[in-house]
Amino acid sequence: MSDAITGLRVVHAGPLALLQDAGRFGVRRLGVTQGGPADLHAWAWANRLAGNAWGAAALEVTLGGLTLEAERDLTLAVCGADLGATLDDAPLAPWRRFPMRAGQCLAFAQPVSGLRAYLAVAGGFRAAPVLGSVSAVAREGLGGHDGHGRPLDADDRLVVAPEAGREGGEPEVPVDRRPDYEAVPRLGLIPGAQIADFEGASLFAAFNAAWTVDDRADRMGIRLKGPRLACRLTSMVSEGLGLGAVQVPPDGQPIALLNDRQTIGGYPRLGALTPLACARLAQCLPGREVRLAAVSAERALDEYRRFRSLFA
Repeated sequence: MSDAITGLRVVHAGPLALLQDAGRFGVRRLGVTQGGPADLHAWAWANRLAGNAWGAAALEVTLGGLTLEAERDLTLAVCGADLGATLDDAPLAPWRRFPMRAGQCLAFAQPVSGLRAYLAVAGGFRAAPVLGSVSAVAREGLGGHDGHGRPLDADDRLVVAPEAGREGGEPEVPVDRRPDYEAVPRLGLIPGAQIADFEGASLFAAFNAAWTVDDRADRMGIRLKGPRLACRLTSMVSEGLGLGAVQVPPDGQPIALLNDRQTIGGYPRLGALTPLACARLAQCLPGREVRLAAVSAERALDEYRRFRSLFA
């Protein structure tokens, strides 16, 4: 692509920085997963502050360690985790829009609160779509800035639309819309699938005990540690897996499946976390405590509709 529309150069690459649009849909029948932002909430707000329409590609920065240099004047927004961001060494708080001039450096250090930050640019980041999306899925080698799902590496370029893009109305996210990543989250779970096959004591424990985020956690799924859940099913035919599906393997420790999950699975499921519960879980570092809370499909749908109405 032409240098005329290059926006940012990678000076130092962190452990995992990936381009993510809304996700890759309609291809699970091919065995291809959806990708997309692990934290839909923070991604959506970053794009709104940058003045982008729903679905624009933003950069998902996990754990920090990333330094970017502007190659032209840009308008950016950062939402989600506080990764100790600085602009030319001056502290930069999340949930805000800010200008970045050519030659300035934006750096993400390490987690202060939360795990993933989202960087959006007015006009949106540009890359060639793969199967209808630029979302990077490293395991499948699809999407991202290079079309092969790779995380950003040193000297990679992020391309921005030639037009500046319109800015959003508000310069920052209202305080009451910002999650407290230090609080213990109650993750809404829609009961379903094989929940009736779990023993009564296990169901009580599932929704009343504290769970701890395991260190076996990535964009595919997050394992939760806590009481052992027992299910009367001993075998199952594999079935399709949606976002947030909570599988329980033989060790009795549930796994919440996220954006880069496999498309089918054969473990019994408690049900599925709501999209916003998945977003909140994606900001939890290993060792964090979480709670599960049963919600109806109607309540979950109403919550999601109200959330999406903010970005119409």
